[in-house]
Amino acid sequence: MKVIDGKYEVLREVSVQGPVTLSEVRAAEGVTRQVAWFNVATPADRQAFHAYRTALRALAPAGLTDVVARPGAFYAVWQPVTGQPLEAALAHKGVSQDLVEHVQALAASLAEHGYALEDAQVLVEGTEPRVAYLTPLGAARTPEDIAARNAVTLAPLKGARVKRRREPGAWLTFIPGLLLLGGATYVGAQAVQIYLNPPVKPVSNVVGQAAKQAAQELTSEGFRVEYVKGQAAGRAVGSIIRQDPAANSNLPVGRLVTLTVNNPPAIEVPRLEEMTPDQARDALKGNAMTVGKIVKVDGTLTSTPEGRVVAQLPEAGSTAQQGQAVQLMVSTGITGKKTWLPILAGMQYEDAVKAIRAAGLVVTKVSPQPSDKKEGTVLDQTPRPYATVTTGSPVTLTVAAPRYSAPSRPAGSLPLPPPVQEQAPEPAPQPEPATPEPVTPEPSGVDSAAGGSEEIPAVPVTDATPQVAGPAPRSVSLSYTFPTDLPEGTYTLVVRDASGERPLNLNTEAAALAGKQISTTATVTGDAVFVIRRDGQDFAQVTP
Repeated sequence: MKVIDGKYEVLREVSVQGPVTLSEVRAAEGVTRQVAWFNVATPADRQAFHAYRTALRALAPAGLTDVVARPGAFYAVWQPVTGQPLEAALAHKGVSQDLVEHVQALAASLAEHGYALEDAQVLVEGTEPRVAYLTPLGAARTPEDIAARNAVTLAPLKGARVKRRREPGAWLTFIPGLLLLGGATYVGAQAVQIYLNPPVKPVSNVVGQAAKQAAQELTSEGFRVEYVKGQAAGRAVGSIIRQDPAANSNLPVGRLVTLTVNNPPAIEVPRLEEMTPDQARDALKGNAMTVGKIVKVDGTLTSTPEGRVVAQLPEAGSTAQQGQAVQLMVSTGITGKKTWLPILAGMQYEDAVKAIRAAGLVVTKVSPQPSDKKEGTVLDQTPRPYATVTTGSPVTLTVAAPRYSAPSRPAGSLPLPPPVQEQAPEPAPQPEPATPEPVTPEPSGVDSAAGGSEEIPAVPVTDATPQVAGPAPRSVSLSYTFPTDLPEGTYTLVVRDASGERPLNLNTEAAALAGKQISTTATVTGDAVFVIRRDGQDFAQVTP
């Protein structure tokens, strides 16, 4: 059931006139009232409401009980008024002169604020016309329009017999004078007696009652009442929190009783959206407010997760009183948002990620698998192609990694070729052989001293110089779980090895990574380290 401003339960809608909706409501005390709610959407609407409120304050209608004007809440509260409709009272054959004068005075007061008699619901009690309800107008009427409309309303008075007040004869004026003198003497004597010896009565206990009800009870007992403002936690706004003298005190009739009315300063309603009911309760407790009725609503349109506040009444930023309850609308979850994935096998990892994001899903795990296909090619996916899943669900990809095997044993050091011997120049230039053949002399029994010949030594063999080979490429894996309280930002991944630094396929917001695990592989040379960066700054390093 709809509730206005958290305290008026709507029973039925009476009428709708422009931006004004008149509803019959039940107040907190259980009494029936009517609330004229203004939908203030433009400056012109706001100006019209304030003009209406000014007229109400000047006219002080008998049916008006409250006028509220604060951000998000502009309305007037009306109570039932007894009496005879003005049209019926004016239709009588004999109309009291006092009634005519009072109606004319009311018409003049209404005209000052741009209203005609027909704009007000006027009920007559005796000779006193009372305004039970004043219809809001979008713009004030012109004086000519008011005069024409009032002429129609007062038309029954034309030709009607008006009962004049009787004027007593001058010769009888001494009789009332004598009676007045005698009565004054008696009343004066009684007044002196009462003043000197007033009756004493116990003061009733009115703490906890509404201010108006408490005042009526005390004045009916003969006491005078005065209000002062105060505040007390846990008490209804407008209720009596203290009285002086205290309850059951003996006090002479006519003495003053001071009542302290709970009127705490207005506070700003905090924002509760996206909170759980418990979190909202804690936030309201800090502002001396409470959680009112909790209504379950579908969170699909607002993408609000289950158990989170979708909206609140009064709205955030509006003013309220301490102790006031705030109604919450809590999400039952996101339903109806389903999606699916196409066939990702054969796509490159970057293209597959784009397709996954477009479907409203999140890549949470990448598993490398050695394959003859190009590195980064998607081999498999979970969920399967065209399977219906809820948006935001995780996706696992199997991606091709290079297939290679290290040699069974290291290769030995290879010798360098022998150095080239320089030959003595010949008279005629001859081409040098590319590689001279080493000459080994035949064994001979001829002594070198005897024959006079010289032995040619063999080419010396130079020791082989080992060649230093660079580190062989290898494949390393990364498996990292992000913390659940991951700071906001954009996270990227690079790998750093002997050949330098290069980025990997990660460029994701924190909301999609918090508490999730990522896995990937990379081909590196030499020592390597994976570096996770947040907004370009190093966040974590993982050595494979």
